[in-house]
This record gives sequence, structure tokens and C-alpha cells, in this order.
Amino acid sequence: MNMSIRSKVIRIGNSRGVRIPRALLEQAGLTDKVEMSVEDGKLIIHSIQEPRQEWGAQFSAMSAHGDDHLLDDPLPTQWDEEEWTW
Repeated sequence: MNMSIRSKVIRIGNSRGVRIPRALLEQAGLTDKVEMSVEDGKLIIHSIQEPRQEWGAQFSAMSAHGDDHLLDDPLPTQWDEEEWTW
């Protein structure tokens, strides 16, 4: 569902801001942190994609499908052979 709403730019201290209605926030999936840029005269606001944010779910899915094993045999290092005590 695409939604278009008009709003006023308001003064917030020395800056200006726009109030974003909850329905638009939910539709866009915006959270507390966003990234903003300007493209072709348009202000673009989108959620920040944190590095590795989906890794937990991906690892769980791999485990469920049995894809969470090493592809190669581990190779011992000099540290393993000389320093580590089993």
C-alpha cells in the first residue's frame, strides 16, 4: 500500500525536521537509526543495514538444513603443535 502525506517542515533548535506518521514509519520499516541522502533533488531516508544483522537467522537456517559443517579438514598450525596442550 503506497501512501502519500503532506507535512510541514518545522524548526527543531537550529535544524529543521519533518514529523513522520506512524503508518509511514511502519510501511518503510524505519527504526531509531536511519541513513539519509539526496538523489535528484529528493531526500531519501532508509533504515541502516547493520553489518551481519541477519547472520543469526542465516546460521539457524543453515543448521536446520545440515549445511553448517566445515568444507575442508582443519589444518593444524605451529601454535597447535607446539603451544597448545590437549
